[in-house]
Amino acid sequence: MSKNSQAKKSQGQLLSFNPTGEYYYSKGLKAFHRRDFRKAVKYLQRAMQLEPGEPMIVCQLAIIYTELGEYQQSNQLLHQILEEYDEDMVECHYFLANNYAHLGFFKDAFTHVNLYLDLEKNGEFVDDAEELIDILTLEAEELDEELYEQDDLMIKQEQARDMLESGNFQKAVELLKEVTSEFPEYWSAYNNLALAYFYLGEIEKATKVLDEVMKLNPGNLQALCNKLVFAYFQKNTKEVHSIKEALKKVVPILTEQQVKLGATFAIIGEYEPAYFWLRRLQKQGYEGDSSFYYWLSYASYFTGREQISHTFWEKVIAINPGKKGLEPWSDEHPTANGFEEHVPSILKKLESEHAEERMFGLFLISISDKKEDILSTTDLTKNNKFSRLENQYVDMINTGKNIENSPLSVAHETAKVLYKRYQPIGTVEAGLFLLWFTVFVEMSKQNVSLANHTALASAVEYLWTKLRNEKCSQKEMAEQYNISTSTLQKYIKRVNDFLQ
Repeated sequence: MSKNSQAKKSQGQLLSFNPTGEYYYSKGLKAFHRRDFRKAVKYLQRAMQLEPGEPMIVCQLAIIYTELGEYQQSNQLLHQILEEYDEDMVECHYFLANNYAHLGFFKDAFTHVNLYLDLEKNGEFVDDAEELIDILTLEAEELDEELYEQDDLMIKQEQARDMLESGNFQKAVELLKEVTSEFPEYWSAYNNLALAYFYLGEIEKATKVLDEVMKLNPGNLQALCNKLVFAYFQKNTKEVHSIKEALKKVVPILTEQQVKLGATFAIIGEYEPAYFWLRRLQKQGYEGDSSFYYWLSYASYFTGREQISHTFWEKVIAINPGKKGLEPWSDEHPTANGFEEHVPSILKKLESEHAEERMFGLFLISISDKKEDILSTTDLTKNNKFSRLENQYVDMINTGKNIENSPLSVAHETAKVLYKRYQPIGTVEAGLFLLWFTVFVEMSKQNVSLANHTALASAVEYLWTKLRNEKCSQKEMAEQYNISTSTLQKYIKRVNDFLQ
């Protein structure tokens, strides 16, 4: 079923050891009491994978994230418990209040601490909650309503940013439209709204938003940078050259503008000016996020500064371990256009020992702009690792003939539905497609055929978001795919059966 499936098969008299979620939960608690928080996180994440939806495990992981100062991640888990797993687990409101207080979002802290006290008259944290209210009251005396409005704005902006990063572009559009309506001169929200539209493929709407920003706020650097990125991905070389040369003459004062300018140059492959701006900030003591060090590492590497590129990449991995494998010197990272345009990665997948990776590689060929080049230089019919099903897929790609309602057609159409929502396919998105082809390979082994590729795609995406500990309700997912919640639930159960 998975890359490690062969390791699970017993050989001779070897007895397998299958630890449970409770086993890892216990180890996580022990690590927590030793204050080895990083190890505790790993154990509890594994426990969540083995027992998804168990609120005690999720809550304990949220508490550890709080100890690590990762309040946003903690809040995501706590909200997930209340909204999806157990709304009666009211202590989560106290933990949320504590996190929001640390973040400086006092209005939200007030809301949750009062909710906790209303729902839990004699709870374990009543004394702590009352003390927190006293502290918040003192803080509130220093604040006015305008600052509370800023709290709301900051929260919504952070939520929108999370939605953009996780690929939930439609929800980001809805939230950002709300923000721009409430705060008509908050230009950052307009720029993020344009990005959301662009990622959804609604180019005209994205361009219209940017044009509006440029009209109402002439010289908005973020909007100009976004216009450059849009033109670059649309291969509009004339506009790219025009905007790029204009931006090279800009000398921004604000730190966030310098970060944006440097990252934009790196995205379009202009590494010398990218290195100038990002390295300058780093030398001045700026402590950026993983994205800042990601582009600084790339700019360093592609301007011949390999040693410091490795140094900055270590910072990327320390902040975001999920970026492992995307090093600028690695042949495995996708290009800006994704794995579908990175031929070495596709060819390597075709040589994998695992059927799901080979199927994924074939799908990448089918959607690649370099499809004809790959087919003309690579004789796929001579790949002795291909099964009969994979050879049929090769024929389908070569001829362009899709056998309607066949299992292979369903596999391909399901992947295409996912691709409409997640493109280009980077390292994170690749996990979604590998999950689907893993399910399909198991379905084909058991001669099971499910015809509704839209429902299949929605179920696979829902399970993928859960594996990544992302917040998403079944109702929201069903709405995004325009299917009923009951249909989604049915397909989640069916798909989950093939992952056991």
